[in-house]
Amino acid sequence: MLSPDLKNALPTTDELACSDDTPVDNEDQNFLPNILLFLLNSIWANRMDWYFGVDMGIYHTTGVNSRVPVVPDAFLSVGVERKKGGKSRKSYAVWEENGIVPIFIFEMVSHTPGGEYDEKLDIYRKLGVLYYVIYNPEFWRRDQHQPFEVYKLIDGNYQSQIGEPYLMPEVGLGIGRHQAVIGGIQQEFLCWYDQQGNRYFTDAEQAQQERQRAEQLAQYLRSLGVDPNNLPSN
Repeated sequence: MLSPDLKNALPTTDELACSDDTPVDNEDQNFLPNILLFLLNSIWANRMDWYFGVDMGIYHTTGVNSRVPVVPDAFLSVGVERKKGGKSRKSYAVWEENGIVPIFIFEMVSHTPGGEYDEKLDIYRKLGVLYYVIYNPEFWRRDQHQPFEVYKLIDGNYQSQIGEPYLMPEVGLGIGRHQAVIGGIQQEFLCWYDQQGNRYFTDAEQAQQERQRAEQLAQYLRSLGVDPNNLPSN
């Protein structure tokens, strides 16, 4: 916990840069984290104690300079306001969030390595991020790692975890890979799971399931000689 004097000496997020003007390496680095965000908006729609940031700077005091952020592809903090002071965040400064660091950070490895397995891993370790997920679907052989890796901070060091989907009891969610058609294209993406290992469906998948159930009901009614389009009203 920072002392009041030190906290007052630190810059506010209004004073800190909210963008480094560096474009993401590929479209999936923007698209895939946003799928996790959109799913979480549905899963935790009634909760106001969390924040999920995508390609946003995290400012902290565990590095050399508190004005230099680390910018993960995505992160999740629990125990903070959805809207800080009723406003959208420009960046995430740990000292403005009651010292709450993200509990989960996601990095996707791209064509240009970004220190996901060493430099950033060490930053997140010092910061105290409990879960660090590295997704490397294309270049895992080059990097001599697995396509999907979960690290948990245990006794001050990250330890590789096994199991997929991997359940995170402290978060109340699991995470893993799934193949599905999104926007008419078959592709792999990451998704959330409940603590029993059941995958949370996207809004599009839920709508498709409802249509399928409606069609099955209509077929059943027709088998009984009932016109589903001409049902008597109560």
